[in-house]
Amino acid sequence: MLCGLLAVSAQAWAQSALTLNITGIKGELKDNVAIYLQKFTEDEVSAGTRLHAALTQEAEKALQALGYYQSEIEVHPKPDNPLALTLHIKAGKPVLIDTVDIQLSGDAANDADFAALLQQQAPKRGAILHHGQYEGLKSALRNLALRKGYFDARFSLNRLEVAPELNQAFVRLHFDSGVRYRFGEVTFSGQQIDSARLQSLLPFAAGDAYLASQLGELNQALATTGWFSSILVEGNTEQISDFHLPVEVSLAPERRNIIETGIGYSTDVGARLKLNWLKPWLNSAGHSLRTDLALSEIEQSIEAAYKLPLQHSATDYYQLQLGVRNRDTEDTASRESNLVLERYWLLGNQWYRTASLRWLYEDFVQADQRDNISLIMPGISYNRSRQAGGAMPHSADRLALRVEVSDEAWGSGASFVRLRGRAGWIGSAGDNHRFVTRLDAGAILMEALRKLPPSLRFFAGGDNSIRGFGYETISPTNEQGELIGGRYLLTGSAEYQYRLRGNWWLAAFTDYGSAWDDNPDWQQGVGVGVRWASPVGPIRLDFAFGLDQPGSGFQLHFALGPEL
Repeated sequence: MLCGLLAVSAQAWAQSALTLNITGIKGELKDNVAIYLQKFTEDEVSAGTRLHAALTQEAEKALQALGYYQSEIEVHPKPDNPLALTLHIKAGKPVLIDTVDIQLSGDAANDADFAALLQQQAPKRGAILHHGQYEGLKSALRNLALRKGYFDARFSLNRLEVAPELNQAFVRLHFDSGVRYRFGEVTFSGQQIDSARLQSLLPFAAGDAYLASQLGELNQALATTGWFSSILVEGNTEQISDFHLPVEVSLAPERRNIIETGIGYSTDVGARLKLNWLKPWLNSAGHSLRTDLALSEIEQSIEAAYKLPLQHSATDYYQLQLGVRNRDTEDTASRESNLVLERYWLLGNQWYRTASLRWLYEDFVQADQRDNISLIMPGISYNRSRQAGGAMPHSADRLALRVEVSDEAWGSGASFVRLRGRAGWIGSAGDNHRFVTRLDAGAILMEALRKLPPSLRFFAGGDNSIRGFGYETISPTNEQGELIGGRYLLTGSAEYQYRLRGNWWLAAFTDYGSAWDDNPDWQQGVGVGVRWASPVGPIRLDFAFGLDQPGSGFQLHFALGPEL
């Protein structure tokens, strides 16, 4: 008896769920009808003529929204299940736009952005009426007006007329933008930095035409300095005078001392401990000091950087760096000291240019060579990084070029030119496919390699080089088979990633390249990996094989951080 009751209950429950099948139309029409009818499948309904009438009414609304006012709709239930319904729809002839009367007045009449908007979105005579596009145009006009400072904008005429019996529609939009407002005086409050220094960050001047995006640029520029813990940029609408909007910036100073700690691991350097001490601002001129300590099994370093901002504080500045590093890996043991004076400029298209003067002293052992050297190297570099899509971007590119020169004529221990370049690209196809490519190249000209310290020579192999080989194990060797480093470097990588689920990805890759002195000995690594888009950045685990070097075998690579 119990089994019978359960069977009857299950059958009744199955028949209480409404299922709809739409026939006779397809594409956008069918999709829109399905959206309008979705609420019926989510709620409890009762079979009958009232349900049929409600379904018909909603379907008619969905069709009218896309310009079809002459539809015919029939509802057919299944004989054995009154809640399994088929809606057979004949859309009929669409309503076509007969009249388009769109007029702009006020300052926007001569605004190229409004002209471009109408060119893209204004309905065309003879097109099928689409209520969503009509409402979208109205919203776009309002939004553009707000972004560009037409704060008094309004529709003097806003009418959409439909004559279903004639299959005709008449669009009439008259938009009066009024006067475009301009930026007024900018005032700062709560700051600990000189006002003249803050004024240099303004992307606009008093009297310039208002543009909301420039307020965002000001906010970003202030945030980039690191001087403030909170930033509020807003227009003072109560003090508007002669169509000029004053801007008020409320600031709160950042803490005087910030200490950051971090623990990480990679197969290249093993476990790593980092300790950073930052003083975001030392005085009212906005000078700052940063000290970084990094410890790992094979490398230990400490570096201090003093930053002096210039007129354009966020992007142009001097930086003085002092650093000491100790390395002990494979056939390399070195202790180096660096003193660097750098000048940074932000150029067009997000390029940074850096001119530098570096003094390097290095005491080293490289294979069978023990030596020390003092070098004075002026240099210049250009780099640009762009990305979109968060910590694991769907698109990104990075380019970096650097040239350093040394000459005995100015007291340097060797004469040479060192070139280094890096390039990387990330692209996506849909939501589930990513592609990552990297290229790394370098060359040393003029000088005998043996006179140069290990930090200037080239080595390949490791997590971010040629996987399948140990960290910096690809280079020329001496007669005893010890690594001595190369004069040239060229490596490349190609990787395909497929999203398994959520933030988890599978990867397949191949790396190729060499570090050499006279003739390259090309090496290739291939493998597969797992990627996790963690909150702190991509975490990579790779299983790789070196194909060309005897005994290289299998390598496990683990790394956390940017892919380019």
